[in-house]
Amino acid sequence: MAITSHVQSAYERQYQQQQGRWRELGAKQKARNIIELAADVKPQKVLEVGAGDGSILQWLDKNSFAPELYAVEIAESALQLIRQKGIPSLRQAVPFDGQSLPFPDNHFDLVVLSHVLEHVEFERQLLREIRRVAPRCVIEVPKDYRPGVDRRVEHFLGYGHINLYTPTSLRFLLRTEGFRIVRQKIGVYSAETYRMMYGGGLKARLLHAFKSTMTALPVPLLRDYFANTITVLAEREADELRIFEG
Repeated sequence: MAITSHVQSAYERQYQQQQGRWRELGAKQKARNIIELAADVKPQKVLEVGAGDGSILQWLDKNSFAPELYAVEIAESALQLIRQKGIPSLRQAVPFDGQSLPFPDNHFDLVVLSHVLEHVEFERQLLREIRRVAPRCVIEVPKDYRPGVDRRVEHFLGYGHINLYTPTSLRFLLRTEGFRIVRQKIGVYSAETYRMMYGGGLKARLLHAFKSTMTALPVPLLRDYFANTITVLAEREADELRIFEG
């Protein structure tokens, strides 16, 4: 079972569009979160799944995150953008079908999956492949879920989001797929990202300040509700999905 053909075509078109500034801005913060959560891992070989145009890989390379970086993508147009960047530590950038990773077991020290899982048709299958090729992963998703979100289906489809997460639902998904959450970060987008989203001005500053304040409070419910992103470092634990054993 491979990625649906119309989904494949949609992502080919997506990476042919000019959105470089937006991707670059987001990539800097995403890379910072990866480096922060995996600071003590010191990986040698890192795979980014759904690497987009390679902006995160570029930031990881600039920060000497790992000697060897690898990338897989469903869109050939994205792979071309990655290769054009000439990232010094990038060893390979290859296509994949959205769920099966073309590498042997335990080939990597760490897998990065940043703002990808919300786009994935077969999320559990992909997570099982990640567990197969590496003992650890850093996963980040946007916190899209809000009450009444079912009235905004077209809005999220416009971003390519077909799965919606909260911090709780992401943790639950990972634990039921045999991962142990080592550490997590509940965050908000950068002030610069807010300025780009809302055209600058007072609204952008107030929203960023408000959400930053709420997510900094030692109240998990408020922190999770007002978050923009959830980032986790997870380790594989169980070998398979276990049900009816509680």
